[in-house]
Amino acid sequence: MDGIDRCIDDEIPFEIPDSWVWARFGQVIFLLSGTDFNPKEYNDTQKGIPYITGASSLSENGVLLNRWTETARVIANYGDVLLVCKGSGYGKTVICDIEEAHIARQIMAIKKFITLDMHYVRLFLQANFDKIKSKGQGVIPGIDRNSVMNLLFPIPPLSEQRRIVEKQRELFDKITLI
Repeated sequence: MDGIDRCIDDEIPFEIPDSWVWARFGQVIFLLSGTDFNPKEYNDTQKGIPYITGASSLSENGVLLNRWTETARVIANYGDVLLVCKGSGYGKTVICDIEEAHIARQIMAIKKFITLDMHYVRLFLQANFDKIKSKGQGVIPGIDRNSVMNLLFPIPPLSEQRRIVEKQRELFDKITLI
């Protein structure tokens, strides 16, 4: 990390296959932190691009649109993983299903990478939900960038990431039938 080799053997939570590697999450992703607007900078008349304000703007199926801005500065794009980092819904994740949107301070975006299956990234965050939530600080609970960036992230080959995602979908589909 930072050009310095560090032993993380004491931190490794479980064994992984030889074809996988451990990394700090922040070493393999780009994390974008949002910024808020004052009310004069957004609208509800669909002028500009969508403005994602917090957990209430996210559903299990994607982004809910109710605000727009013509002065966007911090842009999340289609395929990015959105992570609520502040407020009552902190820890909630969704994959951005719209072309582009400005994200508020309550949201972080993990930018899409071709070397990572973003559904796998989301599964990783969901699997670490309790760990992420335990890092919540302040009167209004929130997650700081370092807590996300320093997570240990097991990285399988891309084909294996896709198999894991597909298996999870298959198993959850069976559970919903019960």
